[in-house]
Amino acid sequence: MNELKKSYGLKLGLIGLTLGIYFFVKPVQNTINEVILLMKQLDVDLVKGYILSFGIWAPIVSFLLMVFQSIAAPLPAFLITFANAALFGWIKGAILSWSSAMAGAVLCFYIAKFLGRDVVEKLTSKFALESVDNFFEKHGKYAILIARLLPFISFDIVSYGAGLTSMSFWAFFWATGIGQLPATLIYSYIGDLLVGDVKKIVFGLLMLFALSVFIFLLKRIWNEKTKEKDKKIR
Repeated sequence: MNELKKSYGLKLGLIGLTLGIYFFVKPVQNTINEVILLMKQLDVDLVKGYILSFGIWAPIVSFLLMVFQSIAAPLPAFLITFANAALFGWIKGAILSWSSAMAGAVLCFYIAKFLGRDVVEKLTSKFALESVDNFFEKHGKYAILIARLLPFISFDIVSYGAGLTSMSFWAFFWATGIGQLPATLIYSYIGDLLVGDVKKIVFGLLMLFALSVFIFLLKRIWNEKTKEKDKKIR
């Protein structure tokens, strides 16, 4: 009982400290609000300009941006991946994007594992977590691999969801690393090539691809649910 009280008290303390820093340290609050507004614009050039404005600190800022967007799901990670490729070249950009995304995923996993569902719901949404719950029931660890292939579905919510399951850290870590590597390489290579009208065309194709895969997955889940209902009726 005492251990539970200590654990609960520590959780409340961490949450209170985080909220206190955000609300009472104005430079932190302004920076966070600026980054959220920046990411919501869905403009790679704006993200590039923001990262470049930090000069030699640009790679570190990019790393921190990726980690932040992981926590503040569902901000889009692909913007940072494209920007990294354009700024640092597709190979170095891919390494930076992959390593920072891994750090963010691990952080999300442990936030969920340590602070629990109530806190995660506040960082994401109840509806999003319930959707991930169903996704994990159907696909298990493969949910992580599938989710990473969809650039417009929040992979970070899946990371949170994994932390709420009984999945071990290493199972999550390896599935995450392997699952996100091909997509990171592809998006980095594309990001290094994108200029002008070509950027808009490829961006549209990526959206179409993501939508197509998403519809396919929804159809698959719907068919499985329909089969289960038919079995129960019989």
